[in-house]
Amino acid sequence: MLSDEKLKDMDGLRRGTDYIEVTCGCTSKRLGDFIGKLKVFTSGQFLIACHCTEDCDEGKLNPEEFEKHSSREGPKKWKRNIWVKANGVKVPLWRSGLLKYYKHGSNIPNGGCSSRRKWNIHRDEFICCSRCKKERRFRLRTKEECRIFHDASAKRRWKCSDRPYDIITCEEEEERESRKSCRGCPRTPACKGCTSCVCFGCLRCRFFDCNCRTCVDFMQNAAP
Repeated sequence: MLSDEKLKDMDGLRRGTDYIEVTCGCTSKRLGDFIGKLKVFTSGQFLIACHCTEDCDEGKLNPEEFEKHSSREGPKKWKRNIWVKANGVKVPLWRSGLLKYYKHGSNIPNGGCSSRRKWNIHRDEFICCSRCKKERRFRLRTKEECRIFHDASAKRRWKCSDRPYDIITCEEEEERESRKSCRGCPRTPACKGCTSCVCFGCLRCRFFDCNCRTCVDFMQNAAP
């Protein structure tokens, strides 16, 4: 591992006992290039030390945090937006060959200085209207939105007109299938379900004042 022939052409290459380090960056149209040092560990963890200014104190950032720190405009796709240099040419991470060493589990924040990244673990859900049979999207970004979806899913004959936070009728067009695949996962827009976007119960989506079996079981069995 980490002995790929492609690595020798990368700028700033340095080898440690369990990692390699290369020069990386992310470009903002407004502020220019943000330069950093990317460490790729044998565990699959990616850590970036930012050197955008002499006063920058961002010592350990995961790729998403570095992309956000660089103030890059447009879609947040760090695998495309963060680059390394090979023979003086900027190469996106996804084309560099480094991503084969990346392991998502090793990069999930679990405390310390990595805890700044807040993961959205509630993906968008859909409910089918009992009249028009069209599926309507429910966002689950806040506790209030989770309660709206929870109550709607418990209703046997939910209708488009029951949607409380915007006015919608059965005549409204249903979302395209390609759009439905984007459900808010922080890893990838078209995720089909992973530990980052699927929640099996928490205090945001389970409720003390609800008497349904799902909520009652959670409140009785959840750890304090």
